[in-house]
Order: sequence, then structure tokens, then C-alpha cells
Amino acid sequence: MKTQLVVLGGGPGGYAAAFLAADLGMEVTLVDREPRLGGVCLLRGCIPSKALLHVAKGIAEAEHMADWGVEFKKPKIDVDRVRKQKEKVVATLAGGLGQLAKKRKVKVVRARATFADSNTLKLEAADDEPLDDDRIEFDHCILATGSRPAAVPGLDVDDDRVMNSSDALELPDVPGRLLVVGGGYIGLEMGTVYAALGSKVTVVEMTDGLLPGADRDLVRPLAKRLEKQFEGIYLDTRVTSLEAGGDAVRVTLDGEVDEKEQRFDRVLVSVGRRPNSDNLGLENTQVELDDRGFALADEKQRTADPAVLAIGDVAGEPMLAHKAAHQGKVAVEALAGEPAAFAPRAVPAVVFTDPEIAWAGVTETVAEREGREIKTAVFPWAASGRAQAVGRTEGLTKWVIDSATERVIGCGLVGYGAGDLIGEAVLAVEMGCAVRDVAETIHPHPTLSETLGTAAEVHLGTATDLYRPKRK
Repeated sequence: MKTQLVVLGGGPGGYAAAFLAADLGMEVTLVDREPRLGGVCLLRGCIPSKALLHVAKGIAEAEHMADWGVEFKKPKIDVDRVRKQKEKVVATLAGGLGQLAKKRKVKVVRARATFADSNTLKLEAADDEPLDDDRIEFDHCILATGSRPAAVPGLDVDDDRVMNSSDALELPDVPGRLLVVGGGYIGLEMGTVYAALGSKVTVVEMTDGLLPGADRDLVRPLAKRLEKQFEGIYLDTRVTSLEAGGDAVRVTLDGEVDEKEQRFDRVLVSVGRRPNSDNLGLENTQVELDDRGFALADEKQRTADPAVLAIGDVAGEPMLAHKAAHQGKVAVEALAGEPAAFAPRAVPAVVFTDPEIAWAGVTETVAEREGREIKTAVFPWAASGRAQAVGRTEGLTKWVIDSATERVIGCGLVGYGAGDLIGEAVLAVEMGCAVRDVAETIHPHPTLSETLGTAAEVHLGTATDLYRPKRK
């Protein structure tokens, strides 16, 4: 089999690249080992987790209405129906991708692939599914193989009760007690789901705070709320051993914990992800990897091998679906001779907990570490009419502003629906807006998006709903 372009991996980056390449008139073959397109994000990540978080949000909002004098009965959880509805969402989207591939005449090959050389892939049938050919010769390949959950030495126990994030999304049951190892976004999102469904959730994080790397003022409102939702949050604590046997998983903890040995019904190990760059035969190409296994690529997503480009999780952090999709389009446009380059000023990140946390561009933490001269402008949601109206005043909106130019270079939000608000901030940073541009943009009232404008007004000393005059 011969093709002009082969895309290895059917996730958000891979199918975005394949579809654009086909739209531009290229002959495209997409190779993936899964029976459906979508990759980890759609099949075992972003989409199913957000579907389950929607359930958690509904339960939380029903409980919140008690403050308004409206009380509901305790919810009856039918785990089978929840699981089926989640799968329905996944199946609908995956089916849509399959149809789009057909309409674009993208040839989809289900197989495991390894590089024989820089212009040839060897194919091996996935699940004994027959192949028309066992090799693909290509002019160019876009490597979009994604990532997988990282394993922790000593905690990789061969027992169904010790889960990674993909296992947890299958929702095998609602355990009485669940331990989440890792206080990053995946662990906290899944902890939120299981807590809402009725599990007593404990989180263990080896650093001194949840969501390491995020600004602390954004994390504090979430941490305060999770302290009420979770049974326990142990910081500066490690899991030193797991032993699955009998009716429980026995866990040994090392840290400021009263009970060093505890028992849980299930354990979720969520300590990050690692790139899928091994066992691909990349040693038979000129592609170079860094010490963490990421494929090295330039701003056009080209690797050291002239025939191979790399995008998404396998090409480095941040490991985000929207970054992968953007890089996929850059790679294709570069192959088509367009002046494309992956050089964003801001890549948004969202933690879909309750409250949500979102940020983009330069964070205050990074600016301080790098010694950049910045100013910050913060608007607390307690001064927001909309936040008061819906009883969610714990949030805040923060702009990070370059001291010399007065341009907004970053933004952070924490609060109800923060993920849906960060898009405006991304555009402002990407366009190089001055903070006055944001302040003088008329925002609708009363909305939470209004806080982006009022936070800018805080910097200018013109905020109506907050008395913080600008210092002379």
C-alpha cells in the first residue's frame, strides 16, 4: 500500500490533521489500533469524564438548592444507566468521526504499526482483524500516538481494584471508600465524580498542595470545597505500598497522617501521563526523543527526520487535546507549503472540578519564578451580581499584566463555569490586547463573563463594584 500522507494515531490531533490534509487534496491514510476514531480523549478521557462530571454537577446543584428552600430526595444512582448514557455520548461522537472520515475519503486502517524505516510502516492486525496489506509506504508521516497513564514503581498491582484513569472511567461500581493517588487534575476530577455518586474519597498528594503548578489563589477556593466533599486530603504524603487481598486494598502511607495503614475498596493511581513513543520502531528513523520520551519537533512540527512530523502528547507538554488539534493543522499546513507555525501566546488549561479552574498564558507563579515584571488585577466574585444570584461567590478572576507594556499576558479564573469563560482571555492574550482594551469592551450584565472586564477595571482603578482606586 502506498499513500502520500499517513497519520499514525486517531486522537484529536490525528484526525484533525487527517481531515485537513484530505480537505487540501492530499491522499491520506489514518492508522489506529482502536476500532473507533477519537483516541484517548474521546474513548477513555476528556469526553467520558465530562459526561460523568455532568452527573456530579447535577447532584451538586440539587443539593445546593436546599439553600433556596427547594429540597429534593436523595438521588437513586443506577450505575448501569449512568454507564450506558456515558457510552452513548462516546458512541455518537465516534460514529460521527467515522462518517466524516468516509466523506473526506480518508482511508482508515485498524492496525498496530511500527516504523520499518523513514518511509515505511509495518502493520500488524489488531484483535485478529484481517489486513489488506502489511506495509504502508508513504511520503510523510504525522506521528500522533498520544500518551498513556504513568505507572508508579511499587504501585503497579495486578488487581482490578487498583485502577488507572481509564479504568476509573469505566465506572465498574461505586466503591464505599476510594483512594486517589495524585492531586492533579485527573485525580481531582475523578474524585469529584465518585464522591458525588456516594464514595468516601481520600486524596494523597506528594507535594504541599493540590494541582501543583497552578496559582495558589486559584486553587484555594477549590481546596476549601473539596475538604467538605472528600473524606480526607493528605498533602506531603506518599503511598509506600499497596497490597490487594481479601475484601480490601491495604495501603501504607508516609506523611503527616494519623493512620499510616488504611483499607480501601478501590484505589485510583493518577500521577500523570507518559508519551507513547516506545515500541514504534522510531530507532529505524531519524526521529529524536528527549530523556522523557517526547519526540523533538520544531515550530512546524517537523522532527529530525524529513519524512516524519510529530504532534500532540507525544511531542511534549502540555498534554491537551486542543493543543494536539492545533498542532495537527499546523503540521498539515506546513506540508502544504503554508507559512504555518505553532507559536501560541496562550494555551488554555481547564480543571473541570467544582469549582472549575482555568488559566491561559503566563501564570503569576511562572512569572515570579522567571523574575518577570508583572502586575496582577483580581476581581472577587463576591462582588459579582451574577455570582451572588446563583450562590457561587467563591470564585475570582485575575489578569496578569506586563508592567512595561500594560498588555495582558495571562489570565486565571476559578469559579462556576470558569472553563467556558477562559476563551475570551485566550483571544485577548493572543491578540496582544492592552488591559484597557479589555476594560473598555462592554460585557453583558449580569454575567460571569463580566468579571473579565471588571478585573481589568480593577487595574485601572475604575471598577464600579469594588473600591480599589489605582495607585498613583
